[in-house]
Amino acid sequence: MSRETRKKKNPIATLCSVIGTVLLIIVVAACIPLTLPKAMGYQLYTVVSGSMEPAIPVGSLVYIKYVEPKEIIEGDVIAFYGSDAEGSIITHRVVSNSSAMGEFITKGDANEENDMNPVTYNQYMGKMVRSIPKIGGIVQTITGGSGKAAVGCVIGLAIVLEIIAAVLNRRLEDDEEE
Repeated sequence: MSRETRKKKNPIATLCSVIGTVLLIIVVAACIPLTLPKAMGYQLYTVVSGSMEPAIPVGSLVYIKYVEPKEIIEGDVIAFYGSDAEGSIITHRVVSNSSAMGEFITKGDANEENDMNPVTYNQYMGKMVRSIPKIGGIVQTITGGSGKAAVGCVIGLAIVLEIIAAVLNRRLEDDEEE
């Protein structure tokens, strides 16, 4: 394309377009580690207690994948529903797996004793396959109500910037035609 046929672009419009595009890329990049694993059958949880430190620090994001309970071996880290009324999710290490009884004996790495109650296969959710320190808090913030609102605002801002860029470029084209 020669210089004569190339259309001039408003520098402010270009800046708005670039910022809008970068904002959308950031949102997409932040969502991929959250949505892609879920599509592949993983559940994501944030560790909120220190019972598994130092192996899994508070604030870690853990990826849980369902594996048949009978395949779980000593030393695996599993996620399960706690016995409290709130239905908390606990991530502890398996001390033993009794498939005959349909239950696990578990223990938090930082705890001195095994957990008081065995974990039944009905409470079991899956095996931890990955943990990423410090990311869980960020994920909790993003997936909470205010985080979703913030992401929506960023997307809205990106769209507005793209619209402003289009309007400014259209005005420049109209000015050049006159």
